[in-house]
Amino acid sequence: MRSDLMKKGLERAPHRSLFKAMGYTDEELNRPLVGVVNSVNEIIPGHIHLKTIAEDVKAGIRMAGGTPVEFPAIGVCDGIAMGHIGMKYSLASREIIADSIEIMAMAHPFDGLVLIPNCDKIVPGMLMAALRLNIPSIFISGGPMMAGSLDGKTVDLITVFEGVGKVKAGALEAEELKSLEDSACPGCGSCSGMYTANSMNCVTEALGLGLPGNGTIPAVDAARRRLAKSAGVRIMDLIEKNILPRDIATISAFKNAIAVDMALGCSTNTVLHIPAIAREAGIIIDLDLFNQISASTPNLCRLSPAGHHHLEDLGAAGGVHAVMAEIAKLGVLADDVITATGKTLKENLAGVSVKNRDVIRSIEAPYNLEGGIAILRGNLAPDGAVVKQSAVAPNMMVNKGKARVFETEEEAIAPILSGAIKPGDIVVIRYEGPKGGPGMREMLAPTSAIAGMGLDTTVALLTDGRFSGGTRGAAIGHISPEAAEGGPIGLIREGDIISIDIPGKKLDLMVDAAELERRRQEWRPKAPSITTGYLARYASMVTSASTGAVFRSST
Repeated sequence: MRSDLMKKGLERAPHRSLFKAMGYTDEELNRPLVGVVNSVNEIIPGHIHLKTIAEDVKAGIRMAGGTPVEFPAIGVCDGIAMGHIGMKYSLASREIIADSIEIMAMAHPFDGLVLIPNCDKIVPGMLMAALRLNIPSIFISGGPMMAGSLDGKTVDLITVFEGVGKVKAGALEAEELKSLEDSACPGCGSCSGMYTANSMNCVTEALGLGLPGNGTIPAVDAARRRLAKSAGVRIMDLIEKNILPRDIATISAFKNAIAVDMALGCSTNTVLHIPAIAREAGIIIDLDLFNQISASTPNLCRLSPAGHHHLEDLGAAGGVHAVMAEIAKLGVLADDVITATGKTLKENLAGVSVKNRDVIRSIEAPYNLEGGIAILRGNLAPDGAVVKQSAVAPNMMVNKGKARVFETEEEAIAPILSGAIKPGDIVVIRYEGPKGGPGMREMLAPTSAIAGMGLDTTVALLTDGRFSGGTRGAAIGHISPEAAEGGPIGLIREGDIISIDIPGKKLDLMVDAAELERRRQEWRPKAPSITTGYLARYASMVTSASTGAVFRSST
C-alpha cells in the first residue's frame, strides 16, 4: 500500500506514534488510509452541509475496510464574490486548490482519495489534483440547491441578479426585489440552474470520476447521503483494483464529457476547465474539438438560465446518465471506457432511459441540432472566443453593432443601468482576462443588468473576461489573445462596428487591416490593477484563456 511509506516498519515507529496521538489504533493503521478532501466552509451555500457528506463518505470507507483521514480545501463563492474585487480571486483559486491537494497527498501518501467539492472552481481544482497525483480517486459533490418559489413562480439566484436591473428599469419594485432575495435560494447546495458548479459536477459524472447521480441528486435529498456512502465504499474497490484517474479520464472519456456538456447546455466555464483538467493527464484539448463535438451532438436540455427547468428537474428526468443514454443512440459516445463504478459506461447505461421528455428532449426533437456552446474565431478573436449559444435569442445569432468600450467591469455597470446603452450596441469590456484582470472575472453583474433592463435580445456583450453559467444573452467571452497581451480586443475604439456570426463561428472587428496595424503600433499595455500578493504572481504565470488559463510550464 502507498500509505506504508508513512506507517510500516521499525523506522516508522515515530510516525505511528504521531498517528496514535490523534487516536488512531493499530487496527486502523493496518487498513488502507483514504484521504477525504472536504471543501466545507461557512461562506458557500453549496458547502455549508459538507460535514454531513464527509461523515457519510467516512462511514462508507469504514464499512469497506478502510480508514478515512479528512483534510480541507479552500473555496470561493462566486455569487458572493461577484461584482467586486473578490471575483478576481475566484479562477485564481483553482490553482491553489489543486496545488494544496497535491501537497497534502504527497506529504502524506494516502492509498486513495475521496474528493468532496460542490461549487465553481473547487470542482475543477480537485479534478486537476486527482489527475496530477494519479492515485485511486472518486468524487462526490454536495449536490444542487432546490429552486426557490415566489408567488407560484420558480425563482433562483439569477432571478435576483436580473431583478436588480428590473428595479433600475422601473419594472420591479424594491419591495418585490426583497421578497425575491428572501425566496430564490431556499437552502444548501450549488445554485439550482445549469451554472458552473452544476455544469462541472455533471461533467465529473460524465467523465466517469463521479458515480451516477453525482451531478443531479439534490443536496437536501437523503439519496445524496446514500451516494456519499457508496462513494466511500467504491474507493476501496478502486484501491484494491488499482484503477487510477488516468485510467478513467482518457481522451475518449473527455470527448464523452464534452458531448454531455453540449447536450446539457453547460456553462462556458467548462471550456476553461476541461482543457486544464485534461492537461494534468497529458492530454491536449484544442478549442476546435468543442465545435467538432458540438456539430454532432444536439442540445437536448434548456435549464436555467436558458430555460425554466432546474437541476432537480434534470435529476427527476433521469439525470446525466439519461442524457448520455439518449445521445449514445447517435454513436457520439465511447461506451467502452471504464468508470468509477468499476464498470464500463455501456454497463452503466444498461436499462437507463429518459423519464421526462419535457426536460430531456429526444435526439429526434432537440432544441438545437448543435450543442450548447460555440467557439468563435475571426480577426477579433484569433485564438478563439466562447459563447453559450443555447442561451442566445434567435435574432442575436447574427448581428452587427456599434462598440461601446469599457476598460473594466465597473465602468460598464453605471451606463447599462442608467439607460446609456441602447438597442443595437455591443458592450466591450476588456482588460479583464487572466493576466489583465488579473484573475478573469465573471461578468454576471453586467449581463444580468442588461437582461434586467430588457436589453438581452438587442445588446451583445464581448469581453476577454468570462461569464457565469447563469449568464444568458449574446455574451461572448474568453476573447483571446486578451487585451493585456496585445490582443485585438485592446484595439477596439468607441463606435467601431463589430460583426457577430454565431452559426458561422465568426467574430470580426470591421476595421481594415492597415488601420488595425496602425493602432497596434500605438497600443501601450494598461498598468496592472494589482501589483502585489498572489494575484501579481498569478498574472505573471497564467496563460491564455484559450489554453485553459493554466500556469506556464516551468520547463
